[in-house]
Amino acid sequence: MKYAKLIISFILTIGIFFVLNTKLGTIPPIGKFLNPYSGIWQNETTEATSGNAYIPGLKGKVTVHYDEQLIPHVFAQNESDLYKAQGYITAKHRLWQIEFQTFAAAGRLSEFVGEKALDYDRRERRRGMGYGADQAIAYMEKYDKETLGYIQDYADGVNAYISQLKPEDFPVEYKLLDYKPEAWTPKKTALLLMYMTKMLAGYDVDLEYTNALRLLGKDNFDLLFPDFFDVTDPIIPKETDWSFIDVPQTPLPESQAVLDTIVETIAKPNPDNGSNNWAVSGAKSVTGNPILANDPHLGLNLPSIWFVMQLSTPNHNAFGATIPGALGVISGFNQNIAWGETNATRDVIDWYKVEFNKDRTKYKYDNEWKDVSIRVEDIKIKGKENYKDTVLYTHHGPVVYDINFKSDKELAGYAMKWIGHEGGNNQKTFIELNKAKNYDEYVQALQYWNAPAQNFVFASTEGDIALWIQGKFPNKWEGQGKFLMDGSNPENDWQSYIPQQFNAHTKNPDRGFVSSANQHPVDESYPYYVFNDGYETYRNRVINDYFNSKDKFSVADFKNLHNNNYNLKAAEIVPYMIEHMDTSSLTEEEISIYNEIKAWKFNNDIDEVGPSIFRQWYGKLYKLVWDEFDVEDTALDPPFTYQTIYLLKNNGDNEFMDIVETKDKTETAKDLFLIAFKDAASQLIKIKKEKGDYKWANYKGTYVGHLLQPLPAFSRLNIPIGGDRNIVNATSENHGPSWRMIVEMSSPPTAIGIYPGGQSGNPGSKYYDNFIDDWASGKYHQLNFLQSNQATDAIISTQTLTPKN
Repeated sequence: MKYAKLIISFILTIGIFFVLNTKLGTIPPIGKFLNPYSGIWQNETTEATSGNAYIPGLKGKVTVHYDEQLIPHVFAQNESDLYKAQGYITAKHRLWQIEFQTFAAAGRLSEFVGEKALDYDRRERRRGMGYGADQAIAYMEKYDKETLGYIQDYADGVNAYISQLKPEDFPVEYKLLDYKPEAWTPKKTALLLMYMTKMLAGYDVDLEYTNALRLLGKDNFDLLFPDFFDVTDPIIPKETDWSFIDVPQTPLPESQAVLDTIVETIAKPNPDNGSNNWAVSGAKSVTGNPILANDPHLGLNLPSIWFVMQLSTPNHNAFGATIPGALGVISGFNQNIAWGETNATRDVIDWYKVEFNKDRTKYKYDNEWKDVSIRVEDIKIKGKENYKDTVLYTHHGPVVYDINFKSDKELAGYAMKWIGHEGGNNQKTFIELNKAKNYDEYVQALQYWNAPAQNFVFASTEGDIALWIQGKFPNKWEGQGKFLMDGSNPENDWQSYIPQQFNAHTKNPDRGFVSSANQHPVDESYPYYVFNDGYETYRNRVINDYFNSKDKFSVADFKNLHNNNYNLKAAEIVPYMIEHMDTSSLTEEEISIYNEIKAWKFNNDIDEVGPSIFRQWYGKLYKLVWDEFDVEDTALDPPFTYQTIYLLKNNGDNEFMDIVETKDKTETAKDLFLIAFKDAASQLIKIKKEKGDYKWANYKGTYVGHLLQPLPAFSRLNIPIGGDRNIVNATSENHGPSWRMIVEMSSPPTAIGIYPGGQSGNPGSKYYDNFIDDWASGKYHQLNFLQSNQATDAIISTQTLTPKN
C-alpha cells in the first residue's frame, strides 16, 4: 500500500510540474511565469542606464546620457555606430514591442497566439505586407546599399542586446505568451514601415462605393460623396499659382466601373488615423523665430508607438520621437530645421476584377492571357499544423479576394494595386531629414518618400517655413479608383505618376503660417485628380481661424491650440437641431437633458455634459439617416460626417431622411431630430442611473491600452482628458494625440514634448506610463537638447557602449 501511495504521490507531483510548466489554452505556464528567479518578478528591475555595455562591430566608443525622463542622448563618432547604438538602446527598452509589431505586420501572430489569429494572419499576407517588405529590401539592394547597410547596423544593435539576455531577462509579454525573441533582420524594419504604411495608407472604400453606385445610382452617389465639400479650407492656400505644372492629367478613357456585388471586405485601419501640424513664420512669432508643432493622432497604446531619443554624430544632431524598429528621428528637429508629419490620406489603393482561365494559372489582360505569379504563404500555428495559403499575383498586385478567401467566384478575383507594394526607400527620407540644414535639403530628403502619403511640415533657423504633400502619386484620370475596375483593360492601369516636383507644396506663404489637419490638400484649381478620401473638415478650420485671428503667436499659444477642445462640428449642427425640433412631446427628464445641451458652449471639456448628449444624439441621428446603408450581405460605407450635416441642413426633405422600417410614413430631418433625441435621452438616463452622471470624462472613458488588449493591469483606464474626434485635441476613447511637440527655431532650437506613455516597455518600471497624467492635463516636458557630449545638470546617468569587453 505504501508503494501505491508513493507512486500516486509521484504521479501527482509530475502532473503538477507538467501543468505549472505547460501553456494550457490562453493560460501561460504558471510555474515558469511565477518562478521567482526567471518569471515576472524579474521584470520589476530598473533599466540599466550606467556602466559599460558591449556591442560587437562598433568602430568606436558611443556615449549614452540619460536624463530624468529616461530619454537617451546618444553620441557616436559615425552613422554606422549611431544606428547600431539606436538599435541596441531601443531593444533594451522596447524589445517585445518592436518584435510584436513586425509579427503583426507579417501575419505571424498565430505562431504564439494560436489558431484564433489565423484569419488575421491570412488577411495581412493577402494584403501583401510581406511582399511589400521584400520589394523595399530588393529596391535598396539595387539602388541604395548604404541605407540598407545602416538598417543592418540597426539590426546588429538589436541582436547585440538580444544575445545578452537570459530567459529570466525576457520582457514579461514573452513569459505570458511563452515564446522567446528571435534575431532582428533588415526585413523586420521593412515590415515595420509596411505596418505604418498600412495604418496610414491602407484605408479605402472602392469596393463599398461600387456597391453604393450599383444600389443608389450615379446622381445619388455624387450627392452623397462629392469630390469637394461646399466648404474647403485646403492645406495649400487657395491662391496658389499652379501654372508651373506642365505635365497634364491622364485623359479620361472610355471605361466603365464593374458593378459586382461585394459581400465582405477586409478590416480597415482606424479612419481617425490622422494628425495636426503647423508652423508660423518669424514675422508671425512673438520672438521673431519660426515655431513648429506636430501631434500625430494614432492609437493610444502601451508601450507607446513613440520612443524619444537624441541621435548625434559630429555631422548632425537630431532629437525627437522615433518609431521603435526604424532608424532616425521621425518627428523632431536638429540644430537647423524642425519637421513633422500628418497623414495626407491620398488614394493610393485601387481594385481590379481579374478573370482567370480554368486552372487559374493565367489571367486575361489586353485580349491575351498573362501568367499568374504564386506566393505560397506558410503560416505557422502554435500547437497545430502549418496552414498554407496560395496567393495569386497579377501585375496589378495580390489577388486578395478569390474562391479561397471571402469570395465565391470560381474563376475571378479582386486584385489590389497599392503603392505600398512598389518598394522604395522611405527610411532614407528620415536619415536625410535628420541631417538636413535648410529648405533645399529638406526637399531633397522628401524625394525618397513613397508611402504613406504625408504632409511634411518644415521650419528652419534661417526663417523659412514650408509644407510639402509628399508621396508617390499615380497620375489618375478623373474619377479613377473610386470603383472596382476591369483588370483586363490596360486603360484602367496607372498610366504614370505625378512628377515629384509637382506634388502640392507651399513655402513662406503670405499668410505667415502653414498647417495641415488631414483636410483636402488643394482646391479645385490643382490640375491633377485628387480623390475625396473623407477629408477632415473641422479641425483644419479651427486651426486656420486661430492663426488668422491675430498677428503674433507664442509657444504658449501653440500649447493652447494643441489642447483646444472646441467642437466646431457640434457648433454647426446643434443650434439647427434645437431650432427645428418639435419639443412639445418631451418628458420632464427629456426637457432637462434638452436644456443641458441648449446651454452648452460647444467645448468638450471633461466636466461638461453637453459632449455626452451630443455624442448620443448625433450618433442616433446618423444611423437613422443612413439606415439605407445597412444592407445584408453587402459591404457599404455611409457618407462622411460633413456631407451628412450639409444634407440635414440643406436637404431635409431628401428621400434618405425616410426611415426604412416605416415604409408607410415619410420622415424629414425635423422628424429624425426628435426620434434620435428621445432615443439618446433614454440611453443617457440609463447611464446616469448606472454611473451617477454622464460628464464627458466619465462618458468617454479614455484609456491607453496595452498592445495585448486583454491586459488591463498593464493599461491605464479612465484618463480625465477632453477633446474627441473632429476636435483639435482629437482624443477619443483610445485614439488621439500620440506625441505633442513644439519647437522654437532659435539658435539652437528649444523644444517641449509629451506623449501618453513612458520610455520603458516594462510594466514594472516607473518609466512605463509616467507621462500620461501630464499629457492628459495639457502639460509638456522640456526636451534637453544637448549641444555636445558633455553631461549637463539634466543628465542623471551615463552608459558607454564599447566594441570590446
